[in-house]
Amino acid sequence: MTMQGAILALDQGTTSTRAILFRPPGLRPLAVAQEEFPQHYPAPGWVEHDAEDLWRTALSTLRGALAKAGLAASDVAALGIANQRETVVIWDRATGRPIHNAIVWQDRRTARRCADLRHEGHGEAVSASTGLLIDPYFSATKIAWLLDEVEGARAAAEAGHLAFGTVDSFLLWRLTGGRVHATDATNAARTLLYDIRAGRWDPAMLALFRVPAALLPEVRDCAAEFGHTEPSLLGGAIPIRGIAGDQQAATIGQACFAPGMVKATYGTGCFTLLNTGAQPVRSRNRLLTTIAYQLGGRRTYALEGAIFVAGAAVQWLRDGLGLIRAAEESGTLAARADPARRLYMVPAFVGLGAPHWDAEARGAIFGLTRDSGPADFARAALESVGYQTRDLLEAMHADWAMAGEIPVLRVDGGLAASDWAMRFLADLLDAPVDRPAVRETTALGAAYLAGLQSGLCPEPEGFAAGWQLERRFEPGMPPKAREAAYAGWRDAVRRTLSSPR
Repeated sequence: MTMQGAILALDQGTTSTRAILFRPPGLRPLAVAQEEFPQHYPAPGWVEHDAEDLWRTALSTLRGALAKAGLAASDVAALGIANQRETVVIWDRATGRPIHNAIVWQDRRTARRCADLRHEGHGEAVSASTGLLIDPYFSATKIAWLLDEVEGARAAAEAGHLAFGTVDSFLLWRLTGGRVHATDATNAARTLLYDIRAGRWDPAMLALFRVPAALLPEVRDCAAEFGHTEPSLLGGAIPIRGIAGDQQAATIGQACFAPGMVKATYGTGCFTLLNTGAQPVRSRNRLLTTIAYQLGGRRTYALEGAIFVAGAAVQWLRDGLGLIRAAEESGTLAARADPARRLYMVPAFVGLGAPHWDAEARGAIFGLTRDSGPADFARAALESVGYQTRDLLEAMHADWAMAGEIPVLRVDGGLAASDWAMRFLADLLDAPVDRPAVRETTALGAAYLAGLQSGLCPEPEGFAAGWQLERRFEPGMPPKAREAAYAGWRDAVRRTLSSPR
């Protein structure tokens, strides 16, 4: 099979890496390769990846997708990259070797440092520049931890011998044979070091978090020229022409280009982005102001709510409790639960994200009775995703008057495949939930960026016109039942917070 102009997308996630080949201009998937990799938990609340596992699976899946499609590097017009955000890698510029395991976005080891910074009154200045909150979730305190804890790292960084990157930057460095140290605006915006209004690294943030400027990558548009792959890696040089953090890539893949459009991605966590247009909106409800995408030097902003545990709750049912053998069984099991028994699972396994931002909260289950069983646990786990999503959307409504009532929520990610969970989500939101025909929207967004830069895909308006619906879930829960269920959830969260409000 020969095809001029295929687009290759690399989607490097928290638990697996996948590569997908797409046929432009409509970006129909042609071949998929996916590999999981180990998670490392060296201490309670700590989460790490071996960065070599990220590289190994990236290269293997890229090669695998090409092989499945019967294509060569010469058949591929461009490569796009989407990646888990906030995860930190620091490597030696001379050898390309990481100085330590990657510290994952879920990691909470810097919670005390973040609390100290908040107590010292830095929160307002940080939020004004970066749009973010001081929290271990973001990159800056992880970078400082590595520089302080790895022997000789701070001196080497100040001397310019080390490089920092979110996962996209590390993979880009490796793919280009060490020739390109760059990132895109959406990943830069997640570090606590980037002024999202000025579009530059902020010297005041670098000083506050003690991060040497010599570590940092160059920041480019999401659709841009990022160099070429080293020919020996994939059998030829492929232009790298798109990069975006995974949630922003999914926003693009869902064609949420108009202000007021909103998407939720259900993977390990859940991330909801509301397009707010050309002007950043400061949140009064502990949401994040972030860059949705940057094209042609123009930034489009979003309000974002981050839930740390969504699909991970189903993984816990499978791996931690052994209640199911596969994630797909969760909806079937949940359907067997007695509606008269309502359990609330607050999955604060690594703290609570938006809008609570409580790094010290831990998971809890409320409403247990002697006859509670596996079905009740499955239902509580799936319902927790719906409840947390409503928390985010209500905060978005309060923050941005133009949001009004969200007319429809576009969903994607692994958990979006659960009809049971999506029906409950529509019921709880009292709004339609749309699931797209192409559910791998993160990879789709990365492919679109690369295709746009290559001239093989239309401008955003044209891409949006081709978005296809697979299924719409309409709300059907009576209002009284809906509000009673949500009130119970809010009470459960209040009891779970480390400092109940």
